[in-house]
Amino acid sequence: MSATTGPHPRLLKVCGATTPEEAAAVAARADLVGLWYGVENGARDLTGAQLAELAEAVRTAGRAEPVLVTFLHDADRIASAARAARVRWIQLHAYQTPAAVAALRSALPDAVLVKAVHVLDGACVERPFLQAYSRAGADLFLVDAATRGGAVGSTGHRVPAEALEALLPTLPLPFLLAGGLSEADASGHAFAAHPGFRGVDIDHAARVDGGPLDPARVAVLDRAWAATSAPLPGEHPATS
Repeated sequence: MSATTGPHPRLLKVCGATTPEEAAAVAARADLVGLWYGVENGARDLTGAQLAELAEAVRTAGRAEPVLVTFLHDADRIASAARAARVRWIQLHAYQTPAAVAALRSALPDAVLVKAVHVLDGACVERPFLQAYSRAGADLFLVDAATRGGAVGSTGHRVPAEALEALLPTLPLPFLLAGGLSEADASGHAFAAHPGFRGVDIDHAARVDGGPLDPARVAVLDRAWAATSAPLPGEHPATS
């Protein structure tokens, strides 16, 4: 994909919409809206029909694109759900193998594939496989925290600054950052100046007291993260 030059707003992804109304309400102020599918026992997990309904609500209500966020490893099932819902962005937010990424890339050559990598006890669990994920066809990494209890995704736990600093030089792809972030993190942090930084994935700070995604909170986040800019490519936000 060809790249453009010049500044673009940071990508703001908010995650975990569960109704068309909620998804539509935040789509005007986010770039990406995460929709859970295949997240076993997830509080915000959707059926295939719900995924399609919410994806359409996102597309028609604002500037955002829907993102299928999944723990699934079955590339055929993920691809089928993405096609049915007409979702182009897919976030693999579990411990899928590089082979699973390659199979999904083969099935969906035009998708934007975001592979989550997890920091646990100060180290990236997937560090030995970063190059393999890149070769398999991932477009972006999402750096997030995992917990000793095994929780991944929307944990509210931060990636320790020293662990992030050690990890970033090893990433062969641009990255999004997750893990307890808010508008207060939009400036003054080393990761924001990193050339591979493409934006943030936020859940807890986009809600009030754990409720639905809140348009007012998303507007605050949007203003904060749009105040800085980053180079983004033309068609494919992940390539550089």
